[in-house]
Amino acid sequence: MSALLDVEDVQTTRGEKLLAVVLTIFLLIGGVWTYQKIDDVVRDTSAPDYSYRGTPAEQAAVGRLNAAQRRYQGSLNEQARATQNLVLRREAYRTALDEGRRAPQLRQAYVRAQARLTRARLDVASAQVDVARAQPAAKAAQEHIAEVQQGRVARHELLTFVFRLLFVLAGIAFGYWLLARLRRRGSRYYAVGIAVVAYSVLLAFVMAVDYLTDYFEPLELGPLVLSLFGIVLTLLAFVGLQRYLARRVPHRRLRKGECPFCGYPVRGSEHCEGCGRQVIAPCAACNGPRRVGTRHCAACGAA
Repeated sequence: MSALLDVEDVQTTRGEKLLAVVLTIFLLIGGVWTYQKIDDVVRDTSAPDYSYRGTPAEQAAVGRLNAAQRRYQGSLNEQARATQNLVLRREAYRTALDEGRRAPQLRQAYVRAQARLTRARLDVASAQVDVARAQPAAKAAQEHIAEVQQGRVARHELLTFVFRLLFVLAGIAFGYWLLARLRRRGSRYYAVGIAVVAYSVLLAFVMAVDYLTDYFEPLELGPLVLSLFGIVLTLLAFVGLQRYLARRVPHRRLRKGECPFCGYPVRGSEHCEGCGRQVIAPCAACNGPRRVGTRHCAACGAA
């Protein structure tokens, strides 16, 4: 049996609504801070994992490659300096010859510059060979080190995600549990439960946006994704509100002496004068008259 609902029957003062909004904001501030802090805690706990540099053999292979590359770069620099020196010595010696001077010292300097450049070129070639020899083992070691580090980073990110997910789910579960408890007790603090649920939903939205940006460019699909996500959340909240009203409003109408179906005042007749539906029916336990929708019979107290 369903009833037409008037949302206005659920009365909450403006002050209660304002305080619920303020409470939601402060809960969200603390929740977002805790959400971010989870990553810091996990990183501090797993910090030693990021110090992995490979096995001793892998470190030696990488070290040999680095040493060979430094030697190769140094030989290139020496070759550049030797080339520049040769150019200067050659020009000086050529100038002396053009002037008709024999200049034996300039000739010796030119010969030494040629020998220096030859040695530099041989050193470059030797360094190239060393680099080529060291590269295969060093490359394999670097790939293995990177693979291990990436695996540990992935485990860190997975652990962070799991803890964040548990934190968000715990907030949602607590919010709905508190909301149901306050509703069953008919507490005037029902708005507090709504604030906790709103906070947990917003925190779930923060987490969804945080992890969705890892899979798409937010500037491309961000507005559409946020729009669709907001629509779904709003519709779910609306469905939940309607289900809550469907259970709560009829009992509120009964306490006010109104028809549980349309809210029209009941004047002691068996049928509502507003919608025509039966509002007085026999009790299933004592067969006495009982108002439709009441939790207990007024005659025998049966539920």
